[in-house]
Amino acid sequence: MRAPWQNPKIVFTLLAIFLCGAAAGAITMRKFMSPERHSGLYWNPASREASLESLTRELELTPEQQKEMATVLDDFMMYYQTLQAQMDDVRSTGKNRVMKILNEDQKQRFNKILSKLQTRPAIR
Repeated sequence: MRAPWQNPKIVFTLLAIFLCGAAAGAITMRKFMSPERHSGLYWNPASREASLESLTRELELTPEQQKEMATVLDDFMMYYQTLQAQMDDVRSTGKNRVMKILNEDQKQRFNKILSKLQTRPAIR
Protein backbone atom coordinates (compact mmCIF):
# COMPACT_ATOMS: atom_id res chain seq x y z
CA MET A 1 0.00 0.00 0.00
CA ARG A 2 1.30 3.47 -0.95
CA ALA A 3 1.77 6.22 1.57
CA PRO A 4 -1.02 8.84 1.39
CA TRP A 5 1.38 11.57 0.23
CA GLN A 6 2.24 9.44 -2.82
CA ASN A 7 -1.36 9.40 -4.05
CA PRO A 8 -1.56 11.80 -7.03
CA LYS A 9 -5.11 12.84 -6.13
CA ILE A 10 -4.05 13.92 -2.64
CA VAL A 11 -0.97 15.73 -3.94
CA PHE A 12 -3.04 17.50 -6.62
CA THR A 13 -5.71 18.47 -4.09
CA LEU A 14 -3.14 19.90 -1.69
CA LEU A 15 -1.45 21.77 -4.53
CA ALA A 16 -4.79 23.20 -5.68
CA ILE A 17 -5.60 24.31 -2.12
CA PHE A 18 -2.17 25.93 -1.79
CA LEU A 19 -2.53 27.77 -5.11
CA CYS A 20 -6.03 28.99 -4.23
CA GLY A 21 -4.73 30.22 -0.89
CA ALA A 22 -1.84 32.03 -2.58
CA ALA A 23 -4.22 33.64 -5.07
CA ALA A 24 -6.63 34.67 -2.33
CA GLY A 25 -3.73 36.11 -0.32
CA ALA A 26 -2.49 38.05 -3.32
CA ILE A 27 -5.97 39.42 -3.98
CA THR A 28 -6.40 40.32 -0.36
CA MET A 29 -3.08 42.15 -0.22
CA ARG A 30 -3.83 44.05 -3.42
CA LYS A 31 -7.38 44.97 -2.53
CA PHE A 32 -6.99 45.69 1.15
CA MET A 33 -3.59 47.26 1.46
CA SER A 34 -4.09 50.80 0.22
CA PRO A 35 -1.00 52.88 -0.59
CA GLU A 36 -1.70 55.03 2.49
CA ARG A 37 -1.21 52.00 4.71
CA HIS A 38 2.20 51.19 3.35
CA SER A 39 3.31 54.41 1.73
CA GLY A 40 6.83 53.90 3.02
CA LEU A 41 7.23 51.02 0.61
CA TYR A 42 6.80 53.16 -2.48
CA TRP A 43 9.99 54.46 -3.96
CA ASN A 44 10.05 57.60 -6.05
CA PRO A 45 12.72 60.02 -7.30
CA ALA A 46 12.17 62.43 -4.41
CA SER A 47 12.64 59.71 -1.80
CA ARG A 48 15.69 58.47 -3.72
CA GLU A 49 17.29 61.92 -3.55
CA ALA A 50 16.40 62.33 0.11
CA SER A 51 17.84 58.89 0.88
CA LEU A 52 20.99 59.63 -1.07
CA GLU A 53 21.47 63.00 0.67
CA SER A 54 20.86 61.49 4.09
CA LEU A 55 23.25 58.57 3.49
CA THR A 56 25.87 60.89 2.06
CA ARG A 57 25.68 63.15 5.11
CA GLU A 58 25.39 60.50 7.82
CA LEU A 59 27.96 58.11 6.36
CA GLU A 60 30.22 60.88 5.05
CA LEU A 61 30.33 59.27 1.62
CA THR A 62 33.04 60.30 -0.79
CA PRO A 63 31.95 61.53 -4.22
CA GLU A 64 32.87 58.11 -5.67
CA GLN A 65 30.89 56.30 -2.97
CA GLN A 66 27.98 58.66 -3.57
CA LYS A 67 27.95 57.72 -7.28
CA GLU A 68 28.02 54.02 -6.41
CA MET A 69 25.28 54.49 -3.82
CA ALA A 70 23.14 56.29 -6.42
CA THR A 71 23.58 53.30 -8.74
CA VAL A 72 22.57 50.89 -5.96
CA LEU A 73 19.48 52.97 -5.16
CA ASP A 74 18.54 53.13 -8.85
CA ASP A 75 18.95 49.37 -9.17
CA PHE A 76 16.84 48.85 -6.07
CA MET A 77 14.10 51.13 -7.40
CA MET A 78 14.02 49.25 -10.73
CA TYR A 79 13.99 45.87 -8.96
CA TYR A 80 11.19 46.98 -6.64
CA GLN A 81 9.08 48.32 -9.51
CA THR A 82 9.56 45.06 -11.42
CA LEU A 83 8.47 43.02 -8.42
CA GLN A 84 5.47 45.31 -7.89
CA ALA A 85 4.39 44.82 -11.51
CA GLN A 86 4.72 41.05 -11.11
CA MET A 87 2.64 41.12 -7.92
CA ASP A 88 -0.02 43.17 -9.70
CA ASP A 89 -0.17 40.50 -12.41
CA VAL A 90 -0.41 37.69 -9.84
CA ARG A 91 -3.21 39.48 -7.99
CA SER A 92 -5.12 40.19 -11.17
CA THR A 93 -4.77 36.61 -12.36
CA GLY A 94 -5.85 35.29 -8.97
CA LYS A 95 -8.94 37.48 -8.85
CA ASN A 96 -9.89 36.52 -12.41
CA ARG A 97 -9.55 32.83 -11.55
CA VAL A 98 -11.66 33.25 -8.42
CA MET A 99 -14.32 35.15 -10.36
CA LYS A 100 -14.51 32.37 -12.97
CA ILE A 101 -15.63 29.83 -10.38
CA LEU A 102 -18.33 32.03 -8.84
CA ASN A 103 -21.88 32.49 -10.05
CA GLU A 104 -23.27 36.02 -10.51
CA ASP A 105 -24.69 36.27 -7.00
CA GLN A 106 -21.42 35.05 -5.48
CA LYS A 107 -19.43 37.52 -7.59
CA GLN A 108 -21.53 40.39 -6.25
CA ARG A 109 -21.09 39.20 -2.67
CA PHE A 110 -17.36 38.66 -3.20
CA ASN A 111 -17.00 42.22 -4.53
CA LYS A 112 -18.89 43.54 -1.48
CA ILE A 113 -16.51 41.64 0.79
CA LEU A 114 -13.56 43.15 -1.04
CA SER A 115 -15.07 46.63 -0.77
CA LYS A 116 -15.67 46.27 2.97
CA LEU A 117 -12.11 45.13 3.54
CA GLN A 118 -10.74 48.05 1.52
CA THR A 119 -12.57 50.59 3.68
CA ARG A 120 -11.49 49.06 7.00
CA PRO A 121 -9.15 51.29 9.01
CA ALA A 122 -5.54 50.25 9.15
CA ILE A 123 -4.39 48.39 12.26
CA ARG A 124 -1.43 50.24 13.70
